[in-house]
Amino acid sequence: MGRKVIRASVLGFCMGVRRAVDIAQKSLVDFKDTNVYTYGPLIHNEKALEKLEKSGLRCIYSEDELDEVRKAAVESKKPPVIIIRAHGIPPEKRLSIEKSGCIVVDATCPRVLANQKKAASYAADGYTVIVAGDRNHGEVAALAGCVKFSGAECILVADRNDAENVAVPCAGNDASETRAVLIGQTTISRSEYDAVAAVLRRKIPGLVVLDTICPATMERQKALAELCGVVDGVIVIGGKNSANTRRLYMTAQERCAHAVHIEAASEIPPEFFLLETVGLAAGASTPDDIIDEVESSLNNGNA
Repeated sequence: MGRKVIRASVLGFCMGVRRAVDIAQKSLVDFKDTNVYTYGPLIHNEKALEKLEKSGLRCIYSEDELDEVRKAAVESKKPPVIIIRAHGIPPEKRLSIEKSGCIVVDATCPRVLANQKKAASYAADGYTVIVAGDRNHGEVAALAGCVKFSGAECILVADRNDAENVAVPCAGNDASETRAVLIGQTTISRSEYDAVAAVLRRKIPGLVVLDTICPATMERQKALAELCGVVDGVIVIGGKNSANTRRLYMTAQERCAHAVHIEAASEIPPEFFLLETVGLAAGASTPDDIIDEVESSLNNGNA
């Protein structure tokens, strides 16, 4: 009997990531006579980014690099293009890029953009905005930037312990009068977000908790949970810097005896070629062709 490979019912590119990649590919064609950049990685998948780089897309990783591009924009008759990554960027940064003369193309995920607008709206209305998520993630930095740009205070919390220790400002020394809202990174896990909300509700009775988790994240988690029940091992495919892929891997570790997180078919551990049934899951920024390559390798027995 040959090895059986089963894909999760939902895996790979989500709407926002596919849209960002499509926008980048179109921009490389539409602006072929000038340089095309992204400020920060367009998506969190190195293999996908490598393909785009081979087509001419360049990534700006530092403020110094951005300054060089700005200078070139001032001096050039063909201003460079800067694509806003799927995770978004702070509005202050966007204005700075636009004022430099660069052409801005927005590839921010619509769901991320909607959250940014909610954060800015509550901030403008005088709320203290609390953002739950990875403070080093581009999406969280952009959300915090939207809040600060609106002149309000932004508090970042990573998890339940962080929430326990956070100092929340009290209106008139009374927590019950504090106007605060909790917004989650779109890829935060439901259990993490609910735990943070429970802690903060004890501190702020009137806390407004927004449901900002992307359905794509929950759909992939649900599909993985179902997959783990019918396979001997699970391979989670996706970027090591992808938050939603890392969380998929954590779920796989909890539910399956054999679980691994890889970025490419060449990383499949030998033990998976000995299993009768292997499940495949993939993060929201994992391209279809990489998933296909992993499946092909397993079917052909190529380590």
